[in-house]
Amino acid sequence: MYAVVVTFEIKPGHIDEFMPLMLENASTSLAEEDACKRFDVCTDPSRPNEVYLYELYADRAGFDTHLTASHFKAFDAKVAPMIAAKQVRTYEKVVS
Repeated sequence: MYAVVVTFEIKPGHIDEFMPLMLENASTSLAEEDACKRFDVCTDPSRPNEVYLYELYADRAGFDTHLTASHFKAFDAKVAPMIAAKQVRTYEKVVS
């Protein structure tokens, strides 16, 4: 498995516009990308402009495919002006 965690800081006044686009991106990723196994969109009421994603892919290649998918590119272009900061971290399963 290949895990991806993303934290977005959304510019003030844009969260209501951002969230439907984010949820659509997550839903489409799960429906159309075989390698996408999980795509959780999380928020905390105490941090109203922060959005946390937890994504699981079968492997790194699956995540790379996600980044080139037309639905992701369209989402990314639409939300870019709404984002104040974005942090992406990736993790691979440790096999013993």
